[in-house]
Amino acid sequence: MLKDQDLLAIQEARRKVELAYAAWERYRDFTQAQVDAIIERAAAAATAQARRLAEMAVEETGYGNVKDKTAKNLLNSYFLPRKMRGMRTIGVLRELPEEGIVEIAVPMGVVAAIVPVTNPTSTVIFKTLISLKAGNAVVLSPHPRAKRCSAYTAELLHKAAVEAGAPEGLIQCLENPTPEATQELMRHPKTAIILATGGQGLVRAAYSSGKPALGVGPGNVPVLIDDTADLERAVAMVVEGKAFDYG
Repeated sequence: MLKDQDLLAIQEARRKVELAYAAWERYRDFTQAQVDAIIERAAAAATAQARRLAEMAVEETGYGNVKDKTAKNLLNSYFLPRKMRGMRTIGVLRELPEEGIVEIAVPMGVVAAIVPVTNPTSTVIFKTLISLKAGNAVVLSPHPRAKRCSAYTAELLHKAAVEAGAPEGLIQCLENPTPEATQELMRHPKTAIILATGGQGLVRAAYSSGKPALGVGPGNVPVLIDDTADLERAVAMVVEGKAFDYG
């Protein structure tokens, strides 16, 4: 039996999807130049607060360290946008007249973005920027133990995006994330696609939601070093990678 808190969380998920969808109905007609300007402004806002976001994430979740989480934030707020610069994602992508083909990018709609406790702020930045770059709206569902830093990051991005011309409500974040609310978000009729990062159960739920889904589960794996490798260098790199952000 659902408790009142669970019902309120489900209602919030429904409301956030509706708000995001309404914003997307305007955003879907934006030009590539308009979209890129929004990405640049939102990314710059996150870059300016990369360390603060890392501090908030470590304080709230108890996972990782500020130095490495700052690096993760910058990877997504600074380096990712530069990688995407010049990438066409809106309208006609290319024409192949000899084959009678015209490739046209069509936005999907509302992206349901599930955020893990281990990397909350960097994941919010990443999933928000790639969703907006593709002409979509996004509703973020953070882990309950990372909801404050996730909501702060989402609001930071949203404010900057709106200042750059994005429709109000294009970026949403659940304030009361529960398993029931996340399920409602994934199965909502106006949710177009799911980006799920988390444990096996969550990823499986995303894949069985009836929606297109891209899932990422645990990545803690053993390492096999080939006998042709530089052993000293390989071991140092493995240790550095495994110890990064405390694993």
